[in-house]
Amino acid sequence: MVTMALRHSWRLTPRSAIRLQRRLAERVSISPFRGPIRCVAGADVSYDPGSGRFHAAVVLLEWPGLAVLEIARARGRSSFPYIPGLLSFREIPPLLRAFRRLGRKPDLIFCDGQGLAHPRRFGLACHLGILLDIPTLGCAKTILVGEHAEVPGRRGGRCGLHFEARRVGTALRTREGARPVFVSPGHRLSVGQAATWAMRCAGRYRIPEPTRLADLEVSRMRRSEVGRRRPTTAPVAGYVRIRAHSGPTGRRDA
Repeated sequence: MVTMALRHSWRLTPRSAIRLQRRLAERVSISPFRGPIRCVAGADVSYDPGSGRFHAAVVLLEWPGLAVLEIARARGRSSFPYIPGLLSFREIPPLLRAFRRLGRKPDLIFCDGQGLAHPRRFGLACHLGILLDIPTLGCAKTILVGEHAEVPGRRGGRCGLHFEARRVGTALRTREGARPVFVSPGHRLSVGQAATWAMRCAGRYRIPEPTRLADLEVSRMRRSEVGRRRPTTAPVAGYVRIRAHSGPTGRRDA
């Protein structure tokens, strides 16, 4: 069972959320984790604009082997606005509900988003790690802050991601020829350990298996909800139903 190590109000303005990020960032630990790893978790959230709901999933996997042990799901809404750099205030509440439904506590959490590689060094992985007091890393598909040199093209090629004269993460190529991912520690994990664990859990795909499976799960949840909203009546003979394009619903990592 996963319990909260720290609580705070979620009824915040963007300005007060930034102040809270700066305050909590002082609690983030980037020291190496020494404990055993027996199971890892992937966490992801997807927003459905049609319903205004967030779909959260946590996939627990054994280590080594990465066999799925458990999947916890939750849905919820948020009144907090979409602001890059503050996405954790929209996405973490449903994630916490999913974590509370796990029967076993993970030893390491993979988040689809940023950790230390964030304008205030407090991305979603840092925020979640502080609240649960569990070693956490962020693995993002796009860069939010920082610069890096050319990443070697081979599988496992990596180079440091630097922001404001400090190394905050790693640009990591998990597959030969694929675009790199951007890995940074969230809490209770060093920069090097975050990259090492992302590589250990990378299989045949660009995204490490824990977050890849969590992403698949939230996609299934969204499709299920969209299917329930579709009208069940058949179109009138002689007419063609035209579906409007809803536009992209992607999100910036934070």
